[in-house]
Amino acid sequence: MDNRAEVREFLSTRRARVTPDRVGLPAGANRRVPGLRRSEAAALAGVSVEYYTRIERGAISGVSPGVLDAISRALLLDDAERAHLFDLAHAASPVARPVRRRPARGWRAHPGLQWMLDGFTAGAAFVRNGRMDLLAANSLARALYAEVYDMQGEPPNLARYTFLDERARAFYPDWETFAEVTAAILRTEAGRDPHDKDLHDLIGELSTRSREFRVLWSGHDVRHHGTGTKTFRHPAVGEMTLAYEGMALEAEPGLTFTAYTAEPGSPSEERMRLLASWAVPLADPSSRGSSRR
Repeated sequence: MDNRAEVREFLSTRRARVTPDRVGLPAGANRRVPGLRRSEAAALAGVSVEYYTRIERGAISGVSPGVLDAISRALLLDDAERAHLFDLAHAASPVARPVRRRPARGWRAHPGLQWMLDGFTAGAAFVRNGRMDLLAANSLARALYAEVYDMQGEPPNLARYTFLDERARAFYPDWETFAEVTAAILRTEAGRDPHDKDLHDLIGELSTRSREFRVLWSGHDVRHHGTGTKTFRHPAVGEMTLAYEGMALEAEPGLTFTAYTAEPGSPSEERMRLLASWAVPLADPSSRGSSRR
């Protein structure tokens, strides 16, 4: 797949964000672009205007890591954006090693991984891929995301729930932030693995059915999503603020182990305990779908 359009749109949107004053340049009176001119970006990166222009137009194959780093500094890219630029360059290379990916349908956690998930009793724990498919979970995660598991389609998918299920707007009190993060995670995965048909099918579905997703997708934002706090409003137990940690699975490239826990002694911990008691009937995966709409 030719990713020239992705490179062009990513670099042009990043350049448009950088105002001259942020990089020590005069604004000038006759500026016709919202951010840096190509000539200014090229000068900051230490390359010719012609070479920078070719890169921004999508000719990124073969560009050296040093030049990519220089462009990253010139455009003030954060760590996630820099990694995305390198992913785009890697994907464009004719000798790029294909990404190891596992199809979501039919994939099952090996027994040790499922034991680890089930042994995590202090909170919700699950495994997802870059498309945000929920591939394995403990009973508390299944209870937390009961509405996701209740949706039509396999496997359960957090992005589809966020943008296509109206219940998500109540479940996520700050829905706009969740939506932005979700679109950014998908954009990051698309740069990392542009040949993933299931990912492209999902993006096509979301683009067709959700105006909000189309707007966010056009922004070309990316991010690393490893640690922080999130607030949920669960229909059975109420509002909970949970800390989360995401860890890449070394034995399963492309998969992430994520755990949510509540602050000890907090009302959220009490509600998580209540949710755990409510989750017991949902522990058997064979029960999934019995209440689907």
